[in-house]
Amino acid sequence: MQPLAYCYLFKYIIIGDTGVGKSCLLLQFTDKRFQPVHDLTIGIEIWDTAGQEAFRSITRSYYRGAAGALLVYDITRRETFDHVSVWLEEARQFANPKTVVMLIGNKADLESRREVTTEEGRQFALEHGLVFTETSAKTAKNVEEAFVGTANAIYTAVLEGALDLKKETCGVRLGSLYGGYRQTDPALQSTRDPLYVRYRDCC
Repeated sequence: MQPLAYCYLFKYIIIGDTGVGKSCLLLQFTDKRFQPVHDLTIGIEIWDTAGQEAFRSITRSYYRGAAGALLVYDITRRETFDHVSVWLEEARQFANPKTVVMLIGNKADLESRREVTTEEGRQFALEHGLVFTETSAKTAKNVEEAFVGTANAIYTAVLEGALDLKKETCGVRLGSLYGGYRQTDPALQSTRDPLYVRYRDCC
């Protein structure tokens, strides 16, 4: 099978408390299916910290070189939203300052059990310069939009020159359509090019 041709490869991280649905969001995006019980963890180009606080000193290395971060909380569990500020502080400390962060309120299908309002999530995102949406990994609501929206924001940063593609830490690689190596030719960056994110099991 021919490898997929792409222009840019972005590294994402997915962060948030245990049980907010990070791996389910990723599975819904990559495989278009919902699986409430799953193996941990999926990573390499997209890292899922799995919310294991005991491993947070290890997962700090995942922040390095991330172009995008999905910061996830569960709208039915207030404490997961309360912890968002801690996750964001850690991301800001260890990730590239130019990392695009999207705040995601997951499990929007459980409206009757909601403990965090949409407005609260939107307001937090506004105050901290984040992109915001609510999703449901179960119904696929806004899942693709969350990943693609983050990718578009990263792509815009590339076109505007906010990310230095010569640096490994920027989280963006030029792919096969650009010869598989880093280039900074503005003519190449000025076109609307396909985006690609690669996934691989890391355990």
